[in-house]
Amino acid sequence: MHKTVGNFGAGTAYGGRVAAGDTGQAAGQVAGHGDNTMALRVEALESLLVEKGYVDPAALDTIITTYERDVGPRNGAHVVALSWVDPEYRQRLLTDATAAIAELGYGGRQGEHMVALENTPDEHHLVVCTLCSCYPWPVLGLPPTWYKSAPYRSRAVLDPRGVLADFGVTLPEGTRITVHDSTAEVRYLVVPMRPPGTDGWDVEALAALVTRDSMIGTGVLAAP
Repeated sequence: MHKTVGNFGAGTAYGGRVAAGDTGQAAGQVAGHGDNTMALRVEALESLLVEKGYVDPAALDTIITTYERDVGPRNGAHVVALSWVDPEYRQRLLTDATAAIAELGYGGRQGEHMVALENTPDEHHLVVCTLCSCYPWPVLGLPPTWYKSAPYRSRAVLDPRGVLADFGVTLPEGTRITVHDSTAEVRYLVVPMRPPGTDGWDVEALAALVTRDSMIGTGVLAAP
């Protein structure tokens, strides 16, 4: 089920994305999130392998960063860029994102049920997982650390405009912010607005402009 937490206007205040000691949960938590048991087991195994010298933590960090920022997000960027230049593909993406994304060869675990959210001058979409870290791996790769943090999970719901400001994003007062709660059943891909000054650009050039954060909703794209 498509879970929208709510719409928000202006007039919010944010206390800090990584405030020490903040363990508050977001209001309006919902059932259906993946459970954290497997993540905890993986973390414990990783710690054991590092301790015994079987795994180089620096090399592991490099691999994680690659999938966090490069490999995964490039898939989503391709989807977004194609939707900008192909109106028919854009419509298919907004109607059935899972099928449209699969057309490009992206899909699988953590991306079985996708919904595309199109940003407009009137509405900005922000994605959060209020209970854990549900995230569309096939199009965005691994979730960044801040996405999994308790402060982001709670404040994205309670104070989305403040959260965006903390990421350096200031939206016009009249822009409505809609927060979507990602779950084990549904994952989201935000389609950011196409930057001005890119008329005539091909898909490859446009995809290079698309950032991971813009596809979560914590970033916007500036003119090149």
